[in-house]
Amino acid sequence: MRRAIALLVLCLAAGAAAAADTPRAKGTPKLAWAQLTAQQQQVLAPLKGDWDNMEPQRRQKWLGIAKRYPKMKPEEQGRVQKRMQRWANLSPEQRNLARENYKNISRVPPEKRATLRDQWAQYQALPAPERAKLEASSPAPKRTKKKKP
Repeated sequence: MRRAIALLVLCLAAGAAAAADTPRAKGTPKLAWAQLTAQQQQVLAPLKGDWDNMEPQRRQKWLGIAKRYPKMKPEEQGRVQKRMQRWANLSPEQRNLARENYKNISRVPPEKRATLRDQWAQYQALPAPERAKLEASSPAPKRTKKKKP
């Protein structure tokens, strides 16, 4: 249960990445990192290493965030930067798992999501040794294998 809650937070952190996975509009250019404006590069700096290998629709999603970024409150900007940095540090497998978990959590009714957030807040309030103890005693989350076409 605790691991599921931990994955919830990871999903929420990656939520922006999964939520806006919309197909790229026809004619939208595939911008390389060097083609971004200085402001876009500054906002998206944590993604620099991945940018040129990123799928076009993901680039568009991040460009949308960069466009909204100047209008955000400072605490929102900090949260975006922190989440972007965490996202950039995930392995491709962890990113895929986060996307899957986000999709699964988005199907959960809002009242159950609120309960999960409350449980996560309680977990976060625990001292680090207690969290580590719970994590160690928690069974590994079940992973479903994708069917091959």
